[in-house]
Amino acid sequence: MALGTATAPYELRFDAGRICLDLLSTTHPEERLDSVDVLRAWIIGSGLVPADTSLAHADTGWLPAFRELRAQIDRLVRSRPRPGVATYDLALARVNDLARTAPPAPRAVRGEDGQLLRRLDPPGCAALLAAVARDAVELLTDPVARAALRQCEGDNCPIVYLDTSRGRRRRWCSSEVCGNRERVARHRRRAALARA
Repeated sequence: MALGTATAPYELRFDAGRICLDLLSTTHPEERLDSVDVLRAWIIGSGLVPADTSLAHADTGWLPAFRELRAQIDRLVRSRPRPGVATYDLALARVNDLARTAPPAPRAVRGEDGQLLRRLDPPGCAALLAAVARDAVELLTDPVARAALRQCEGDNCPIVYLDTSRGRRRRWCSSEVCGNRERVARHRRRAALARA
């Protein structure tokens, strides 16, 4: 299955440490939010809604809304707030505006075994955008979390993640992906030097 048409949650990335940062990673290695099916998989995989929440009502109008929020969050995460920078101020205003909408409201229902389960009525696009925007607001206003933001050191990897590692020494978005590529490249360089 091509990357751009992935619908299996394992093909999407959910390792950046925050839902809003996981949304940013949907641009790498190419545009991932290219169909409603992929967007539904991302919404469920990110934990915005429980896995059994119906998203059948999601339509193609949701795609540009999520991409636009992603672009605004990207502007805010990759730059530092400075007074009078129009693009930053506009992005901040848009994220704040989206965060105003009430996020999806959970409710407790009894399962077949009598245990209480969290359920959502089918959430609207605005409610889901609000949940992601609120996550971005929390991240951007938390000085400790903001200081833990890192960009992956992998070659050509734009992914931004929250470094919660011991000693704040995490270098890659994923040790299995970019970290492994770096180790292989380092091994090849040493092998080439040894042959020379």
